[in-house]
Amino acid sequence: MMTQELRETAERIKNSAKKMIWVTFQKEGIHCYPAAAVDPALATGDQYDVSFLASPHRHIFHFRVWIAVTHSDRDVEFIQFKRWLEQLYSGPSSVLQLNYRSCEMIAEELYLQIAARYPHRNVWIEVSEDGENGCFIKFDTHRPQLISV
Repeated sequence: MMTQELRETAERIKNSAKKMIWVTFQKEGIHCYPAAAVDPALATGDQYDVSFLASPHRHIFHFRVWIAVTHSDRDVEFIQFKRWLEQLYSGPSSVLQLNYRSCEMIAEELYLQIAARYPHRNVWIEVSEDGENGCFIKFDTHRPQLISV
């Protein structure tokens, strides 16, 4: 049984918690790393050679995107958020292009789209190639979270 003091402390912690939701999706893409063919640190000619990355190659890019929410009752509805993110990569006139971009560049470009639609929110983005290797970037606004009671 909780004492009144513990209950008040727990309530304070609950009310001041930073809340985020996350969604995942995948996107088939083709990209390349042109510098891999000419940079001696990459085109090493030995077991560490990755010069093949200079040629366009296919991946399934895996995304996990977190976004700050201001309350616990579907501030951002995650199915709608996920569908919006997926449509950024659909069709011939998609907003985001892979081209030569690294996972980090893809995450940064995606963040700009999210920030335009959902300003002043912390956003964390993970992008990986085939769910194997990737990046994780925290885009924090350093603004206090709005707290609803």
